[in-house]
Amino acid sequence: MLREIGIGVGLAGLIHLIVSGYDLSPLFILGGIVFLFYFLQAGNGINGIGKRFSLLGAVEAVQGMNLITFNDIGGQETAKRELIEALDFMRNIEATRHLGIRPLKGILLTGPPGTGKTLLAKAAASYTDSVFVAASGSEFIEMYAGVGAQRVRQLFKKARALARKCGKPGAIVFIDEIEVLGGKRGKHSSHMEYDQTLNQLLVEMDGIDSNGDIRVLVIGATNRADLLDPALTRPGRFDRVVRVDLPDKIGRLHILRIHARGKPLAPDVDLEEIARDAFGFSGAHLESLVNEAAILAMREGRDVIGKAEFKEAMDKVIMGEKLDRRPSRDELSRIAHHEAGHAIVSESLRPNSVSTVTVTSRGRALGYMRQSEVDDRYIYTKDYLEDQIAILLAGALAEELACGNRSTGAAADFEQAVGEARKMIASGMSRLGIVKVDELPRSVLYEATKDIISEQEKRVKRILEEARGALNEIAAVLIESEKIEGDEMRAILASSLNKVPALSRVAQSA
Repeated sequence: MLREIGIGVGLAGLIHLIVSGYDLSPLFILGGIVFLFYFLQAGNGINGIGKRFSLLGAVEAVQGMNLITFNDIGGQETAKRELIEALDFMRNIEATRHLGIRPLKGILLTGPPGTGKTLLAKAAASYTDSVFVAASGSEFIEMYAGVGAQRVRQLFKKARALARKCGKPGAIVFIDEIEVLGGKRGKHSSHMEYDQTLNQLLVEMDGIDSNGDIRVLVIGATNRADLLDPALTRPGRFDRVVRVDLPDKIGRLHILRIHARGKPLAPDVDLEEIARDAFGFSGAHLESLVNEAAILAMREGRDVIGKAEFKEAMDKVIMGEKLDRRPSRDELSRIAHHEAGHAIVSESLRPNSVSTVTVTSRGRALGYMRQSEVDDRYIYTKDYLEDQIAILLAGALAEELACGNRSTGAAADFEQAVGEARKMIASGMSRLGIVKVDELPRSVLYEATKDIISEQEKRVKRILEEARGALNEIAAVLIESEKIEGDEMRAILASSLNKVPALSRVAQSA
């Protein structure tokens, strides 16, 4: 009552002063400054006000949209099983209490970018019938002391309030890029804002009460788990660490089928073949692959998405868009022989491994050869690594054979070849035996690496010298049409094998 009387008297006084002709602009300016200072001190500011209202709108929008379920996520069966097991503690609360199980307070999702960590967190909210509140680690860090800690408190408070408003039994607080917020304490010497923000997150997680009316679960996502503070990852805070890896071939096929659902595919599209060729692709890459193929089909005025569109889309996802630059005739011949050399040695050492060879400029590459793996590999033998080094060296040696010298175009190949050689040394596959690479003298490491590279150079020269006819023929096709598919390249190589039987023996002895 007194508050209303005070507001009325204040407004009456302002009206009286205005009617009397007083200039109140300084008073309004002073009031605006006080208002702005108050919100900055409270950790909101202009941006903070926007964040507060945008957060509310974002969460309410999730309630009205089609929620993501675990059935909508492919290629992560192990991660889904482990996550569902942890989430069952939130769903079966009575059985959890009966057995005396302490529900988990936090789950950490780690893995490369684009593997579906955010989707898994959204599916967790759907699975547990909880509201989903998302934030990024960078949103909590400001130059003002206490701002990050204040925003952490607001995030958890808002999650509980929204769960009550929506009539939900729980809330999922998802923090992406948590390594920004939860990095190891003490490494920021300039100010303690990072440490204060992390301390507040630790306090909030310790304050999660499994017996409260709203059950809160924190899900963090990062691709740099090594940067996190040990206090954050200890049991009682992030109890479970779920690895979200790149999908294997079966997983890639599952993801492709999900994203191809409802899209008109041509009869020549084989998703299993695409899944095999897409080795190393994340879920985000595969979604982009299907989307780019559909865009290419629309650009060509087609009613269905064909095999050609998927092949072109795969090249685009891997290397980028085609460039307008056109090398000179001499440069194009050199590039064609370079890529043909890669392809011939790859096919000689690993039959049916070449998918496509092209001299079309994409990204930073003037041309490339794309290989396809029959099976995904997780460990590599000495023979496999030696073959890989030989394939990498083949481009430069083919240039030398056809053009008389080498070029800077092989610099990236050499860098990768040295990396593979160092991998062999670190794994005890060199003449040095079992060693610790970091403790080797630089001269010893250099000589061991050089020996491995030199041995493969001799091997590649033998293959290319015997296949010189096929090298020139494949290069001529590339100069004329810019691209050659693996089957066509193998036909040319097989014809040369029949003409030069020695090539067959070289490939087998290699």
